[in-house]
Parts: sequence; structure tokens; C-alpha cells
Amino acid sequence: MSDNPEWIKTIAPSETKNEKFISQQLERYNLHTVCQEADCPNQGECWRNGTTTFLLLGDICTRNCMFCDVETGNPHGEVDEEEPENIARASDNLNLDYVVLTSVDRDDLPDYGAGHFKQTINELYALQSPPLVEALVPDFCGESPLLELITHTNVDVIGHNIETVQRLSPTVRDRRASYTISLEVLQFIKKASPKVVTKSSIMVGLGETRQEMIQAMEDLKRVGVDIVTIGQYLRPSLEQLPVERFLKVDEFENLRQIGLNLGFAAVLSGPFVRSSYKAKDTYRAARQKL
Repeated sequence: MSDNPEWIKTIAPSETKNEKFISQQLERYNLHTVCQEADCPNQGECWRNGTTTFLLLGDICTRNCMFCDVETGNPHGEVDEEEPENIARASDNLNLDYVVLTSVDRDDLPDYGAGHFKQTINELYALQSPPLVEALVPDFCGESPLLELITHTNVDVIGHNIETVQRLSPTVRDRRASYTISLEVLQFIKKASPKVVTKSSIMVGLGETRQEMIQAMEDLKRVGVDIVTIGQYLRPSLEQLPVERFLKVDEFENLRQIGLNLGFAAVLSGPFVRSSYKAKDTYRAARQKL
């Protein structure tokens, strides 16, 4: 495993007025964020800018991906029925004009949580000044009727992450996840809702080759993905996979250029890039180009 390079640095979360207010709203409505649960390195920057990514359906995931620090277990079918309305209230109180919704996997639920996603999106759009909404969804086991629940909301962006290249997918992701299913999910979303902006994310530094990365981007472009984000895998704890390699800044720029040359509407690539990082700016750039 490579040592942390000196040039990988980020700013730790601090207690600014904005961050305190976000924390208060999350606590008030008993909400979770992927910023906290996944130990995202961008939490400080995003919270200082007044943005956050809501984590739906609790903080226990039924899957056990080897890159992720979210707690794994069995939520026993429990769902906070007030969460969709509470997310809308918190978003309104925070004056958010762009909201990212993601979730843990909930294989314990009959619809894998798709209905909960739909309800949350609808609550946000029912606000007097509704924000733009990005839904970063799980695969819902590839079931078309459940994916249609999301596409029929006319949500602005639908994302689903392939996470890694095809060869590494069985090692990096839970056994119930699949590189092929993820591509099929993204393709179905685009065909079901051609006007929606689609998005996916890839981690690097897990042992993939440059050619495998190019192939993954080509696969995403083939199924109609509009935005791709590329970021360095950072091991959240000793329980997750080790980092095989830290890419240099110019390598991230090279991957960005390759993505743009392939025809993606927007490509965000850098050491600390995550799927929801600078989501509003990336969406606007992609929408303008599309």
C-alpha cells in the first residue's frame, strides 16, 4: 500500500456559524448525511458552503462493500415515515437550492426503499421554492418498476455509481452488486427519462489499470451517462480495502480530458472528488452543454 502523498490535503470540519446551523437542523429532524456516515473528506468544504447530502433510510446498510465505512447490518424493516417531510423542512430552513439525496441499501424492504425516495423527492418539489434535486440511487436490484418510481418524479439528476472497473467490482462491492446490473440501471433510467441528467462515479487507486478506467468510462458513455466523477479512493478505516496507489494531479487531469473527449457533458476528476462534490456547479455545466 502506498503512503499518503504530501500533496493530498483537505481542511478539517470546523464549527463555523453555517456548520453549526446545519448540525442543528440535522439533529432537530433526526436526519443523517453521507458527509458524516461515510467520513467524506469534503464535509468541511461543503458545509462551509451550506450544502449537504442527505442519507435516506437510516444509517445501517444491508450490503457490505469493502470501500465503504457506513455501518452494515439488518435494519429489520424499520423506516422513519416522517423522514421525507423532515428533509423538505430542513432543506427549506437551510435555504438549499440544490439537494442531493442518497441512501443506504435496504434489501430488507419489499421495494428496496424506492418508494421512500419518491416520497422525499415529491416533498421537496412541493415546497414553495423547490430546489433542484439530485437522486443518487442504489440499484434496487435492477427492477424496472422500482426505477420508474424515480424517473416518473421528473427529478433533475439521477445518479448511480459503478464505483470501480469491471474486473475489481466483485472484490470492491458487495456480492449482490454487479457492474453489469449497474450499467443496465443507468441505461434504463436514460431510456425511461431521456431528458434527465444521468451521472455515475468511479474510484481510482484500487489496483485498476489506465486502460480499465478508459473502458469503464466508455461503458458509461455507451449507456447514456451525462456526468462522470472520478476520485481517489481513501481508506476510511483498517476494515476496508487498502489503497493500492495514489494518483498524481496530472493523472486526474488526464482522465478528465479523456472523459470530455469521449463526449460526457461534464467530468469532475480530482483526489477528493466524490459523486456529490460540487454537484450543483457540475449539473449546471452539464445542462448548459446538453
